[in-house]
Amino acid sequence: MKLSDLAQATDSSIERGDNALEITSAAGLDLAGAGEVTFLANPKYTAQINETRASAIFLAEGIKLERDDIAILRAKDPYLAYTKALRAFFPAAALKPFVHSSAVVDPTATVDPEVELHANVVVGVNVVVEKGVRIFPNATLYDGVKVGEGSTIHSGVSIRENCEIGRRCIIHNNTTIGSDGFGYAKTAEKAWLKIPQTGRVVLEDDVEIGANTSIDCASVGETRIKRGAKIDNLVQIGHSCTVDEDALICAQTGLAGSSHIGKRVILTGQVGIAGHLKVGDDAILTAKSATSHDVEPGKVLSGIPAFDNREWLRSTAVFQRLGELARTVRELKKEVAQLRSDK
Repeated sequence: MKLSDLAQATDSSIERGDNALEITSAAGLDLAGAGEVTFLANPKYTAQINETRASAIFLAEGIKLERDDIAILRAKDPYLAYTKALRAFFPAAALKPFVHSSAVVDPTATVDPEVELHANVVVGVNVVVEKGVRIFPNATLYDGVKVGEGSTIHSGVSIRENCEIGRRCIIHNNTTIGSDGFGYAKTAEKAWLKIPQTGRVVLEDDVEIGANTSIDCASVGETRIKRGAKIDNLVQIGHSCTVDEDALICAQTGLAGSSHIGKRVILTGQVGIAGHLKVGDDAILTAKSATSHDVEPGKVLSGIPAFDNREWLRSTAVFQRLGELARTVRELKKEVAQLRSDK
């Protein structure tokens, strides 16, 4: 791809370099070689520019480059431009419609002819699979499932009865959509009686779910993951939860039942959200945080229980000095005791 074509594909502009320069791929500063484009988004990696072997680099406005042997592409967001470059160099493989001989498709299912159904795929009663869907080996669609146009279901995925997958969704290996919610009532004999889980899960358009994640159905109604939400590997989403548009939920996070995650919320790794809580739009919970109360929009929280991130940073700084503070207190107590005895 010529440099001029790359600039157009990535919404960047050529500040320096030959328009006809051939760029063959994209890679990070430390990995890029001749013929590749790289990027600088984090200033702490600026020193690596002096060592990179890349032929071109995406830079934000105001960032200077001392070297004159690298073509410069100016971009408002270098990381976004780099992502677009990767997508241009590594496009998704074209769909090759077929149904493997070992796939089991119920006669009542509606399957568009332009789909891929790989080995041992099971498609249940009244399932709808729309155009452009890829379903990889050993995936199972229970009765009443709908999969929207252009979605990809990777191997080992189970989509339980009556769940709905939107358009252009991606569900990675061994994830379960619509497993029973964790609901039990205690009997007079103090045994647990299972509550029927009759609801479903809905993934709206452009949702991506990582590997080995579980999203529970509701006992009644639905669990809904809204448009553009991205959910990592090993995430547990309980029954009747709502994850709003463009939220980002990182690995090993757990949402208890009926919690509501707002638009553009970021829950970093191993975050815990108690049941029936609301996390407001644009809030961020940092790694290993947990909350048992609602979170206001735009807040950045840390810790267990989670509180304001700036206060948490100050608190952890003090925590690291507790041993020193304890020694100081003991010494002061001795001095006070000595002063009292001298009176």
